[in-house]
Amino acid sequence: MSSTEKRGQWGSKFGFIMAAAGSAVGLGNVWRFPYLTGENGGAAFVFVYILCVVLVGAPLLINEIALGRLTGKSPVGAFRATGANGFWTFFGAVLALTVTFVVLSYYSIIAGWTIGYIFTSLFSIKTSFVEFIANPMYVIPLGGLVILLTALIVLGGVSGGIEKATKIMMPMLFGILILVIIRSVTLPGAGKGIEYYLIPDFSKINGMVVLKALTQAFFSLGVGWGMMITYGSYLPKDQNIVTSSLWVAAMDTSVALLAGLMVFPAVFAFNMSPAEGPTLVFNVLANIFQEMPLGNIAGALFFLLLFLAAITSTISMLEAPAAYFMDGKAKWNRKKAAWTVAIVAFLFGIPSALSNGSSEFFSSMHINILGVEKKGFMDIMDYLFGTLFMMVVVLATAVYTGWFMKTSTIVDEIEKGAPGFKSSSILGMAPYKIWMFTLRFVCPIIIGLVILNMFGAFGG
Repeated sequence: MSSTEKRGQWGSKFGFIMAAAGSAVGLGNVWRFPYLTGENGGAAFVFVYILCVVLVGAPLLINEIALGRLTGKSPVGAFRATGANGFWTFFGAVLALTVTFVVLSYYSIIAGWTIGYIFTSLFSIKTSFVEFIANPMYVIPLGGLVILLTALIVLGGVSGGIEKATKIMMPMLFGILILVIIRSVTLPGAGKGIEYYLIPDFSKINGMVVLKALTQAFFSLGVGWGMMITYGSYLPKDQNIVTSSLWVAAMDTSVALLAGLMVFPAVFAFNMSPAEGPTLVFNVLANIFQEMPLGNIAGALFFLLLFLAAITSTISMLEAPAAYFMDGKAKWNRKKAAWTVAIVAFLFGIPSALSNGSSEFFSSMHINILGVEKKGFMDIMDYLFGTLFMMVVVLATAVYTGWFMKTSTIVDEIEKGAPGFKSSSILGMAPYKIWMFTLRFVCPIIIGLVILNMFGAFGG
């Protein structure tokens, strides 16, 4: 039996696409994308976001999946196997797994909120969002339930657990999206929301809008976390990395676009502001659902949708660090690796659960990095690991594979399942040359601008 077979393999191209798309699709699509769209000009932001996914996000996605399949290893092993020194291994792989683990710890808490809101919506229980997230008797057990469900799926293995679960959950997610969209767009006054979301006012596009759209594209596609390298390591050699990556990007973007079509008609129908920020989904929409006919069912379906989006992401967040322990010198079995990561992530997530009002210590702690002020343990973790360090990993991975790896190695790997990657022509150039130019020059420059923007280099 080969080492790849021992680690596990995707049973089909469809299974891989569902799993990888599930990894990419998360709260960033259904929660973060709508409120960023509302804050940044509606359809104008959507237009820029789609361009960012096509021109920058997809090439980075191809890069990470190819690196994983080339080596058949999780991120640390993948960097070491391709000759990376300690510097590149740390910033491209060790930091990536650290980011994924820390994000899993607090992301599971947010995912737990969605479970709570399924029931408050279904039974029309009026609750304050601020009071709900500040109650440790709710948020800690619900976060633990998310971790438990995630671990049970990961324990089933690559094909029998992750692939099987996501092949069920992803179609469910799309089905629920369509149902809630139908309810939303048929509300009286919904037309204003559809117009705001689909008809761009290009005068609203500025540098800040572009940078926020770029950042969202990175977050949404799941690059920079080590998850796509891990999932790529389970991909058979005869699968087409290019078309698979494009399918993943298309599905991820489709969920975000459909989420906007679900949110804004309802927001405008009830004369609410689209620029409510992070509370748009949990606070504003929850109240809207309680006001509309059959709103309890629509609300419960909506938060079930959020939960499905979240759990398909936590699966990959747990799998990536677990794969490190399975691939490493200790050669842990899947059961030991999955439970260890799950238990430690749950314990590390408790401070995040307590940082929204239930603990003065965790709620009031703050940092200031080059003028950027963050308050509360969860917000600090999200800024450092879910934002800053993630961008550093994306930059390190692009620079390493673009400049320090042997170029032909990764190009040949992509060519194996994608004949014509080196020999066909797009606008008079071979596809691999366009891809390498983007990876070497376009991506590092843009990622660098995003990082500078995080520290206020461009104002706003």
